Amino acid sequence: MSNIGSYEERLRDFDWGIARQVLGWQDGELLNIGHICSDRICARGKGAKTALIWEGFGDRKARYTFDDLRVWSNGFAKLIRDDLGVGVGERVCVFMDKIPSLYFSFLGILKAGAVAQPLFSAFGDESLEVRLKSAGTTAILTTQKHVKKVRKLRERLPALKHVVVVDGDPTKVQPGETYFDVERAPRVEEFESFRAEPESRSVIHYTSGTTGQPKGAQHVHSSIWSQALTTSWVLDLRDDDTYWCTADPGWVTGTSYGIIGPWALGATQAVLDSGFVAERWYRFIQDNRITVWYSAPTAIRSLMREGEELVRKFDLSALRHLASVGEPLNAEAVVWSQKVFDGKPFHDTFWQTETGSIMISNYPGMPVKPGSMGKPFPGITATVLDLKTKEPIREPGRVGLIAFRPGWPAMFRIYWNQEDVYRSKFAGETAGRTPTELRTADDLWYVSGDRASIDPDGYYWFVGRDDDVINTGGHLVGPFEIESALIEHEAIAEAAAIAKPDPVNMEVVKAIVTLKPGFAPSADLELSIMNFIRKRLSPLAMPQEIEFKDKLPKTRSGKILRRYLRALEWGEEAGDLSTLEDD
Repeated sequence: MSNIGSYEERLRDFDWGIARQVLGWQDGELLNIGHICSDRICARGKGAKTALIWEGFGDRKARYTFDDLRVWSNGFAKLIRDDLGVGVGERVCVFMDKIPSLYFSFLGILKAGAVAQPLFSAFGDESLEVRLKSAGTTAILTTQKHVKKVRKLRERLPALKHVVVVDGDPTKVQPGETYFDVERAPRVEEFESFRAEPESRSVIHYTSGTTGQPKGAQHVHSSIWSQALTTSWVLDLRDDDTYWCTADPGWVTGTSYGIIGPWALGATQAVLDSGFVAERWYRFIQDNRITVWYSAPTAIRSLMREGEELVRKFDLSALRHLASVGEPLNAEAVVWSQKVFDGKPFHDTFWQTETGSIMISNYPGMPVKPGSMGKPFPGITATVLDLKTKEPIREPGRVGLIAFRPGWPAMFRIYWNQEDVYRSKFAGETAGRTPTELRTADDLWYVSGDRASIDPDGYYWFVGRDDDVINTGGHLVGPFEIESALIEHEAIAEAAAIAKPDPVNMEVVKAIVTLKPGFAPSADLELSIMNFIRKRLSPLAMPQEIEFKDKLPKTRSGKILRRYLRALEWGEEAGDLSTLEDD
């Protein structure tokens, strides 16, 4: 039986205190995410249990127990608080690939009472500078591979007092930098973790928007209640599981569900620090007997592109639960996973950097409707708001903006130094209310910026980002529906649908697609795709133009960047592009 049991029963008399029961939490215990994910697990007799299975480039492999996790995170905590003198609440950036020290240092920063600021290691100089300057970052932990970027910027970052290099040759560290290889340093068996309050700041994640600079979404230590409970009920993690979250901790999934939730439950996690190669991924699942797998639609579609024969070369029988996040998961991917993984569908989940934890999902034991986001997590009050009035829509099937009542534990507390932008995320009367009052108000809605409809059974169906929806001849067309239909065409591997300016209809649909091996662009193929969509959806949804590309622009979290494609089409500014894969 699944951890969540009956979804309908969980809805009745729900209270977030259930998270404490799931963790076996007692009043008066230390509330500190770093401590909970390491020391507390050891204190419960699981110190010898494997916490991290790690594989990297060049067939490098390592395993670490929870006791290792405790000691190595203590080492980083001591470095940060005692050796460097970083104060409570100061920001410490983690800027490295998915090496073990990333995970140790993340917990160590929190143990020390500082704020962890994980950033994608692939960021270029400008992207890194903007985020460090915005947060007033005090220290950055990085590697020999990436420290060169930091050196270029240091004179322009007056708040940055400390640069720590965590690997490589200590003789290559420059004056003004600190070398610290935690696994070679003396073991730190004891460290008194910062005694956090529920509202003590923990993690700051930078999220990009269509306009303006990146925004720092600030989270707190009590977010662990949402993250642990959703890990248990949505990802269904159990004590004997080996879990793989493919997300980089530079993205919120990589921290909420690649560090915090699973380790709070004492689960064994596996990390593969290498690029996407389908055969390597399948071998990783096979060799490590992965049981629960949390991945992204982009990766799933890439696996589909490699074909079913490759799947059959590996023993993936240990897999028991699959989930997806990042973009809505198209119906074809759900059907495909059921076919190739012995009847197991990928369960789509919906949430954001700002929500901090899963908000809408398909749950173990609940029927999956391929293409649907699922239903709201127990304890989450969700709706879709009318686009004009911002009032909840009562009729099934009508499209509106996905919105949530504020107040769940993992909800972000503020955009760093951007209170006005934070305020703009709420629908209702916000005047005169403090950020604390906004996030606890029972008469406001947090507006996600995504559009969806709700069917008569209460399932949510994604339409698109509010700024992605196409208005053709006065009719609103969702890009996701078109893209889902496009990739069902035999020739198409991936697709993006955007608006193209039109003198008659205001906007028409343009499709940008990549092709599967064995297919080549041609006028006949373009016509075939257009007619395929016309028959599957409607003349309104039929692309008026097909553009063939070798690859689509994506963020490093796997989202197709439609606004970038639209900006190119319309000759507009694309906004923040720092999360592009090739940045």
